[in-house]
Amino acid sequence: MSSKSSEENQEEHSEGYIHRSISLKLIRHAESRNNEVYRKARLLFRGGTEDFDSDGWNAYVDKHRVADPGISDKGHLQANRLAQYLEPHLRNQASHPVRIITSPMTRTIETLMPTLSILKQKQNDQSSSDSSTALGCQVTVNAFYFESEGCHLRNIPEPGMNQSQIRNLIDPSIDEQSCLSFEGFPDDTSLGWYEDGLGPETRSQSESRADKFYLWICEYLDKQLESGDGDIFDAGVTLPFEEGEKEFDKISPRKRKRRTAILVGHGDFMTLLMKRIVAGFGHAIENDGIPHRTAFVHYNTGITELEYFGRGRFLVMATNQTLHLRHSDDIDLLSGGGLKDGWSYIMPPDKSIMNEEVSVAFADKLEDNVREQTCAMKNLYASKKRNSFLLENNDDAKEINGSAVKLNSRRKDVSIVVKRGLQVVACASFDDQTCLLSDVIIRPSAKRGNAWNALVEEAKVYTAKIQRNRLFVEAETDEEKLFYEKNGFLVEKENQTEQSSLLFVWNC
Repeated sequence: MSSKSSEENQEEHSEGYIHRSISLKLIRHAESRNNEVYRKARLLFRGGTEDFDSDGWNAYVDKHRVADPGISDKGHLQANRLAQYLEPHLRNQASHPVRIITSPMTRTIETLMPTLSILKQKQNDQSSSDSSTALGCQVTVNAFYFESEGCHLRNIPEPGMNQSQIRNLIDPSIDEQSCLSFEGFPDDTSLGWYEDGLGPETRSQSESRADKFYLWICEYLDKQLESGDGDIFDAGVTLPFEEGEKEFDKISPRKRKRRTAILVGHGDFMTLLMKRIVAGFGHAIENDGIPHRTAFVHYNTGITELEYFGRGRFLVMATNQTLHLRHSDDIDLLSGGGLKDGWSYIMPPDKSIMNEEVSVAFADKLEDNVREQTCAMKNLYASKKRNSFLLENNDDAKEINGSAVKLNSRRKDVSIVVKRGLQVVACASFDDQTCLLSDVIIRPSAKRGNAWNALVEEAKVYTAKIQRNRLFVEAETDEEKLFYEKNGFLVEKENQTEQSSLLFVWNC
């Protein structure tokens, strides 16, 4: 009897499995008035230069920044261009209703409103008797999707808009085919979405909220896929009546319209979400106190396109697209995604990333991301002549440390790792029976620092900890030989087959 479920059997067809998916677009809000404030402050007070006027900067920002700004004049132009681009795409290629998830902050809602308005206008222009042309939207305002740090002014929290205020803002832009719902708001509808905020959100709180929102959006999209409606299909298959359609044409009508979800959010929090989409849980969280190691940059109204296949499986199709601002006349409308716009400052300073941390663990206990990096380093830098003194034949007894041992019996391989932040810069393997330090790998860029010393000193400490009195290491290059001599190692013997190799020993 087949072990497959009826659902799995239904998905099978003569060509394999149907890969059902939902089209997903992540869109950053248009330029906000705070974006405009910071942009002007950089120019006025020479931000990022030796002449930076920090007092002038702080006074200017303190005077003009608000907790929950709307969009600037440039932002309104960006939002209108976005609406003109999205409307024909959604009308001709998206099934109805279009699913829209937006942050509760004013700038995201104001970015969305021109798109809702133009969809409403086009809907009203069509014949009311033709219900098949009704587009409509399901707009969900999600209180988990706000920008990092939350809603505050001078570090004092503000409650943000409540459900009634948001409804009054959005309702005039949506038609009778659309609906508006709220997620994650206080039970009391008179309270704002940031009512429980105690001040600016910390980085760890932003990370935790990104986990929560990532889980929510996966669950939300999974429910969409489970609906089984005709607008969820294998988009990678071309049917006979679709042969004339161009895959990368985002505007022209399609015979089969696709289920589509749009998320309107914020630059920094979209980075946290994207890292979870790309890396999943456990690999995306940054070190406490360090803003980022990698970021996904988005211009204001930049679009990232994804396909969602269910159960947390995403396909990244394109990032930070601004097709709606591609005309040469619109070049001045690009904002919010440049190095001079502040994105370079989210990278940790050199002083932070150069801090070294040594860790010791059994080889099978390494964290997945550390194991992945150490394997990559060994594949890239390790010599092909591995442990030539002691591992020519694992079944032979070797006279090491004054006693004969079988190298393949009850070995406990220990890994010693040196990290800078989340980046592994040095690693080695330690055999606690032979006290041999092998596969010593130092990234070339780390040799100028203390990584090599830190690695060897930790090996000495560990040798003493397990109550052994000699530590062995093999050296092949002149650089390695000189290093071990300077660190108190003595030559034990030369390799009989490779005169260039030396076995060094450190005596406790």
